[in-house]
Amino acid sequence: MQLLHLDSSLLGTHSVSRNLSSDIVARLVKLQPELRVIYRDLADDPALHLSGAHLAAWQGIDNKDKVLIDDLFKGTAYMDELLGADIVVIGAPMYNLSIPTPLKAWIDRIAVAGKTFHYTATGPEGLLKNKRAFIASARGGVYSAGSPAAALEHHESYLIGLLSFLGITDTTVVRAEGVAFSPEAKEEAVTQARRAIAAITA
Repeated sequence: MQLLHLDSSLLGTHSVSRNLSSDIVARLVKLQPELRVIYRDLADDPALHLSGAHLAAWQGIDNKDKVLIDDLFKGTAYMDELLGADIVVIGAPMYNLSIPTPLKAWIDRIAVAGKTFHYTATGPEGLLKNKRAFIASARGGVYSAGSPAAALEHHESYLIGLLSFLGITDTTVVRAEGVAFSPEAKEEAVTQARRAIAAITA
């Protein structure tokens, strides 16, 4: 069994999403000690965003740019790690109502027709069946359903939709929101999230 752990916050040890994703991984390893964990810090070592040069290389046009070549190998590694994972844990803070750009760069490398989804006569079908995902979500404000700002939420909904599109429909969100309101609000949000983590079952 293999677990792929991704972090994307720019805040290092001060990051709520990083702390929660680490707690989720620790909980899952406690439940399944045989898990092999692969870790990617997407903020510390991000992939390049897609460019015309990437598309040209994928179409077989030769390119001698070492930076691009290294980045293409990184994208291949991203894909291999995801395909080999049974569980994916994603640390994802909300930035400007959506996800951090390093996480989007990762998504652009793994959402590939013919690899993680394909088109059928009735529409697209995800190919990543029988995988489980956890999203460690952190938000400065409150955007959950029923809140005044819920319509602005393009963060968890995007990730859940993207994972489902790829065939991963068993997704659990562990959320700490309102963490920018006050130290007390942050502490309460994190405490509630950790209760949810403690309730995770194998």
